[in-house]
Amino acid sequence: MTYEQLLHKQKTIAVVGLGYVGLPLALEFAKKFRVIGFDINEERIQQMQAGSDPSQELPNSVFRDKDIRFTTNPDDLAEAHFYAVAVPTPVDSHKVPDLKHVLNASRLVGQYLKKGDCVVFESTVYPGCTEEDCLPVLEECSGLKLGEDFKIGYSPERISPGDKQRTIAQICKVVSGSDAEALDLVSQTYAAIITAGVYEAPNIRVAEAAKVIENTQRDLNISLVNELAIIFDKLNIDTQEVLKAAGTKWNFLRFHPGLVGGHCIGVDPYYLLYKAKQVGYDPQVILSGRRVNDFMPAYIAKKLVQMLIQVGKSPQQAKVLVMGITFKENVSDIRNSKVVDLVHELMDYSVNVHLIDPYASANEVARSYKFSLIDQVSNDYDAVVVAVNHREFYELDMDYFRSILSKEGPILIDIKAIYQRPEGDLLYWRL
Repeated sequence: MTYEQLLHKQKTIAVVGLGYVGLPLALEFAKKFRVIGFDINEERIQQMQAGSDPSQELPNSVFRDKDIRFTTNPDDLAEAHFYAVAVPTPVDSHKVPDLKHVLNASRLVGQYLKKGDCVVFESTVYPGCTEEDCLPVLEECSGLKLGEDFKIGYSPERISPGDKQRTIAQICKVVSGSDAEALDLVSQTYAAIITAGVYEAPNIRVAEAAKVIENTQRDLNISLVNELAIIFDKLNIDTQEVLKAAGTKWNFLRFHPGLVGGHCIGVDPYYLLYKAKQVGYDPQVILSGRRVNDFMPAYIAKKLVQMLIQVGKSPQQAKVLVMGITFKENVSDIRNSKVVDLVHELMDYSVNVHLIDPYASANEVARSYKFSLIDQVSNDYDAVVVAVNHREFYELDMDYFRSILSKEGPILIDIKAIYQRPEGDLLYWRL
C-alpha cells in the first residue's frame, strides 16, 4: 500500500475508537481520504450517523461533506488498509496500566489485517508497549509477520478537550514507524491533514516516551503548586497572591493549584512509573507528584469540614452544593474526575452533597458514579464548593452565592480561584 493509493481512495483508512481523540481524527482524515469510523458503542454511532458528536465537542457542521461511514460492524474493517487505533488506556484501581482496550482493538484489527496494511496506534502507552504488547497480538491474530507482511506506527494524540483554538489540525503531530517505509507512509498520511506539520521521531519508543512525559511534566508542575498551596494555607498566606507576585519574573512558570484528574494528566504518569519499575528503577519525583495531586480532594474536604465546625455547624447536619463534576472546564467528560473523589471524601464525613454541572450528562454521572445531578438549587446550603471553572460560573457574583447559602455562617470554597475575595460575612477560601 502507498500514500497515493490512500489519497486517490483506492485504499481506505479505518479509525478504531471514536471518542474525544478518534472522532476528530476520523473526520479530519475524511476531508482527504475514504474513512471507516468504528466504535463498539451503538448509541454513539447512531448519533454520529445523524451528524452529531456525542461528546458535544464538535459542531454538527464538521460532519458535512466528509467521506466517512460510521459503523459498529467489525466486518466493515476488512475494507480498510490503514488502521488508526484510538482507544482509551486507563489505569485500574491499583493505578496499574489497564491495556484491555488497546489489546482488544489489536485483536480486532488483527482479524482483518492483510498483506501490505499498516496499523498506527494513537493511545497513550508506556515506551515499548506498541512493539512488546500490541504487535504480538496483531501477528497472532493475523498470522502475518511485521516487516514481511505489514507495518506499524505510533502517533500519539495531543488533543486538549475543550480547546477550540488548538484543534487537531493546529497541533504538531509526532509520527513514527517500524521502518523507514512505514515512517514515510505514516508521515505523509498525517501531514495531509495536520496544518501544523509533523515531527518524525527516530523510532516508535521515542514517540511513545515523548507523549507520556508531556503530561507527566504538567502533573509535576501542578503538584508543586498544590504542595505550595497547602504550605501557604497553613501559613495563612493567599497562594494566588503569591503566584501573581512571582509571575512578574519573565521565567516563572505559570501553573495553578487544583484537582488533577482526567484521562491524561492524572493517568499517564502511572504508565511511566509502571515501565520504570519493570526495568528496575523506583521513581521518586514522579511518584511524589502523583501522591500530592491524589491527596488534594481529601485536603479540600477536610478544610471544608474544619470551616463548618468553625462557624458552629455539624458536618453531619450540613448541606453542601458542589458545582461542577467534569474533569476540567467546559467539557462533558467525567472520566477520572477528582471532583468525584472530593464528593466521596465529603460523604465520608456524612455531609449531604448536592451536585450540579451544566455540561455533564446526568445519565453518565449516575451510571459511572451512582451520583444524581440536581436540576434546581435550593437556598439553604451551608457551603458551596465551586470545583470546576466552567464559563457559566464566571458569570455568578457574591449576591448569587448569598442567595443560595444559609444566612448563618455561609461558606464559599473557590477551588479554581474564579472570584475576587469577598468582603463581609461570607467565609471564603481558595487554593
